[in-house]
Amino acid sequence: MINVGTMIASAIFIVPATIAALVPGSALMILVWVVGGVVSLLGALSVAELGAAYPEAGGQYAYLREAYGPAWAFLYGWANFAVINPASIAAIAVGFATYLGFFVSLSPLLIQVMAIGSIAGLTLLNCLGVRLGATTQNVLTFLKMAALAALVIAAFVLPGGGAANFQPLWPPGSVGGWIRPFGVAMIGVLWAYDGWLETTYVGSEIKDPGRNLPRSIILSTVIVIAFYVLASVAYSYVLSPARMAGSTLVASDAAQVTMGAVGAGFVAAAILVSTLGANNGIILTAARIPYAMARGGLFFRSQGSVHPRFATPVVALVTQGVISSLLALTGRYDQLFLYVVFAQFTFYALGCGAVMRLRRTAPQVPRPYRTWGYPVTPLVFIAFALWLVGNTIVERPRDSAVGAGLIALGLPGYWYWKRAR
Repeated sequence: MINVGTMIASAIFIVPATIAALVPGSALMILVWVVGGVVSLLGALSVAELGAAYPEAGGQYAYLREAYGPAWAFLYGWANFAVINPASIAAIAVGFATYLGFFVSLSPLLIQVMAIGSIAGLTLLNCLGVRLGATTQNVLTFLKMAALAALVIAAFVLPGGGAANFQPLWPPGSVGGWIRPFGVAMIGVLWAYDGWLETTYVGSEIKDPGRNLPRSIILSTVIVIAFYVLASVAYSYVLSPARMAGSTLVASDAAQVTMGAVGAGFVAAAILVSTLGANNGIILTAARIPYAMARGGLFFRSQGSVHPRFATPVVALVTQGVISSLLALTGRYDQLFLYVVFAQFTFYALGCGAVMRLRRTAPQVPRPYRTWGYPVTPLVFIAFALWLVGNTIVERPRDSAVGAGLIALGLPGYWYWKRAR
């Protein structure tokens, strides 16, 4: 529920418009979601081995530390602390506030205020106890899965859609002409799939992690692939590529075609629940990364403190909420997930490389789960991650430079805490 709830957020309801604008052909739009799902599954199949072998707080922070040493682990932890998780939280919160505009008129400033209010509320909820945050996650994830399933079924069962809306299947021009925009479209899709290793951040708190961590990572990815591909097909069946490209609220527009104003309002309300559930999952788990860094003596000591009554990392949670709120004020939705995917996939490639490296350097470590298709699975994922990062640098050099610069800002901190330790 943590993984599925984190992956299914606002992206599947908003990002299809961006994809339609980049690759205006229904077959190619659907293919983007299929390829993104396969790539994410390859990463999940690989990293699941590390989750079973090293069930520690902080997830990939621990894997990179074991494989490459504390410097790379620190840069990953820093990137998550300063960019990846706060930007994800901020972007999803902006998506939540944007869909709130379906019911009430909101100025750009009020959208930012509502986004920050949702971050503050969920942060407080998770400060009050792990059980409360987990129960909230279960309820919200169930509701969002039901709503997305209803949206897909309605598209094909109720009148309004038609096979003619799939035209054009492919964008005009040669294959070489849409390869680069296809890569840019993949950024939004992979951000939508991001969250498949969320449970690894709380690995030390999971019962029977050698069995449950790999299952949660792999099964959640397969479930979300099915939901996303079906939703993409449903949108294309109801709305033409041109109409999708001009829409800001794709899911609501599709529901309005099949169910009318009442249906569109219901879907918009369900999307509000979906985005809240996704952010609840990230907020619950992501604060464990600076917590793990502080416990290892490589970060502010306060980030490793645990509330004596609620047994939660309150300081890490509050700090994360403050950074996320600042990003919600200063960055647009598309800018935020560009920063996230660029930084995240750099470390995902290192994580899959860690599977291979630790097979050689730490063969004695018990591995309750071993990567299916090894070594092809991690190698293919690494190759794709490198292509994605390279394509992002070429297509979005400014955003890539911002993401790389934010990661590099962690180096002085590492040298300081290393000396202090």
